[in-house]
Amino acid sequence: MTTPLTARNPRCSIARSLEVLGEKWTLLIVREAFFGRTRFAQFRERLGIAPDVLADRLSTLVEARVFERRAYRAEGEREREEYVLTDEGRALLPVLAGLAQWGDEFRPTGFGAAVEYRESAGGRPLRVAFVDDEGREVNVDDVTVVRGPGALPVGTAS
Repeated sequence: MTTPLTARNPRCSIARSLEVLGEKWTLLIVREAFFGRTRFAQFRERLGIAPDVLADRLSTLVEARVFERRAYRAEGEREREEYVLTDEGRALLPVLAGLAQWGDEFRPTGFGAAVEYRESAGGRPLRVAFVDDEGREVNVDDVTVVRGPGALPVGTAS
């Protein structure tokens, strides 16, 4: 049995995020939700994922409040549940966009981008970037990673 990442360092926000999002398929399920899929069968058909794995991932995402289960009933059928992104789930869009942006640049296929992010109103292309508190973009080479107030002191075992 493996020790959860957060048990080793409960202060690490990346470890806490990976507890929810780090399993294979999870971010692909979230991606499909951004394309408008909400139903178990839609996720399964689009991703080709085993039903038991999909059920497990959806349960984790509901428990973490990334998705909300909502009842629906198609005409002539029994009531079922669909999975709708919550505010927490919609906040993952820049994460997915950042991964896509990285993959397009450093793991290209030759086919071009599989997804593009555009402004809703004008359709202008968008990309993920660091932006300072005055709205200016900061090049990644000019970004320094520093320990935050919640980090363990240097030299402390995690």
